[in-house]
Formats: sequence, structure tokens, C-alpha cells
Amino acid sequence: MGLVQGLGEFLPISSSAHLVLTPWILGWKDPGLAFDVALHIGTLLAVLAFFWEDWIILAREGLWGRKTPEGRMFWCLVMATIPGAAFGYFLEDFVATVFRNPMLIGIMLIVMGIILYLADTYTPARKDMRHVGLKESLLIGFSQAFAIVPGVSRSGVTMTAGRLLGLNRETSARFSFLLSTPIIMGAGLVQFRNLTPADITMPFIFGILVSAAVGFIAIKFLLRFLITNSFAVFVIYRLVLGVAVIALSLYRG
Repeated sequence: MGLVQGLGEFLPISSSAHLVLTPWILGWKDPGLAFDVALHIGTLLAVLAFFWEDWIILAREGLWGRKTPEGRMFWCLVMATIPGAAFGYFLEDFVATVFRNPMLIGIMLIVMGIILYLADTYTPARKDMRHVGLKESLLIGFSQAFAIVPGVSRSGVTMTAGRLLGLNRETSARFSFLLSTPIIMGAGLVQFRNLTPADITMPFIFGILVSAAVGFIAIKFLLRFLITNSFAVFVIYRLVLGVAVIALSLYRG
């Protein structure tokens, strides 16, 4: 589960979908939403480890009120976090119950895959990080609201929104990763209250460590990959998995 989370959180394939589908396909007992979010702590460690220098500069410039690109970016990230956090908070019960449906997940994997393909193929990549302002940040932030449905993918929908706004692929991914930091941290803190000391087992801890290590590698891979490649391979993966999940769901009745 740590391996699945580490790969799924940062690649545009939906970690929440894979955390639901893995036990469903393999016949494991679903470990529940609290364990899913605990694994997000591992990916939080990954994104903090990868971008720690960026965050130090962003926080210093933003909190000290300096009118620099980094200072403006800090507050853009703060504003972009609010919509996704609000939707996640108020729709928490739906996330834990209604949305954890394999058929719905399969459909959303396909739908978001098609939208990502269209955005990446037909939108000119004319903007880099210097062009990310408050408007772009808020629109990308609002797009995170759709990620409460497993199969949509937080990274996938924010990168799609970035591409629709004309950001190049690498910038879309980098902004998505930076934006994931407060969202993952907030989700972890909210759900961590549901854990008991009995939940903190060695497999639990090992899962977090694995998700951290794999997440770090996934970030590094994707940023390099998108310099010269499109999102096509992830689109194909989403379509194939979505069809397979729908077929299996219908077969199982």
C-alpha cells in the first residue's frame, strides 16, 4: 500500500483510486480511510524532502512581506489551498463512503484521462513558473475540489488545469507538487485524530516509509520525464485501468 501511495500521489493516476482498488481487486480487507491518509504522511515527507529549499525561500519571502516572485508565489499557494481544503472538509463523509465505489472510480479514471489528453494535446505550452499569478493559482486550487472523488487524481486534475491555463508540462507538475504540500498536511492532521495507538503497527510504519521513498522518486522522475514527453502514457494507463475496473465490477455484480 505504501508503494501504491508513493506512485499514485504524484503521478496523474489517482492514489486514492489505487488505495481503494488494490484491496478490492486482491481481496484484502479495506484498511480504511484513516490508514489511507496516514500513508499520505509518507508522501508529505517526500514532497518536503524534495522541495525543502523551495519552501524555505517561499516562506521567508512570503512571511516577511517581500515583494519578490517567491513572496507572491507563497501567497498564491496559500490562496490556492483554500478551495480544495474547504471541499475536502465539508465532503469528508462522502469521501469515506459514497465515493469509494469501484464503478465510479473506473468511470472517473477514463473521464479524467480523456480531459488530460485533450488539455495536454490542444493547449499551447507558453507559460512557465514566472507566469503563475493569483488567477492561475485560484483556478488550479478550485480544480482540486474534484479530486475528492477517487479516480480523478489531485495531481492529475491540477496538472490538467495548469495545462488548460497554458502552463508548460514541467511548470504544471511543479506547481501541483508545491500545492500538494499543505493539502496533504491538512488531510493527514484531520484524519490522524481517528487513529488509535493500536493502529501504529510495524506494517503501518513501514508503509509510511515506503510511500515516502517511492514518492520522492516519483517526483524526481515526473519532473524530468515531462521536459521531453507528454502525459500520453498516463492517459493510456488510466483508460486501460478504467475499462478493466468497470468490466470487473460488472462481472462481480
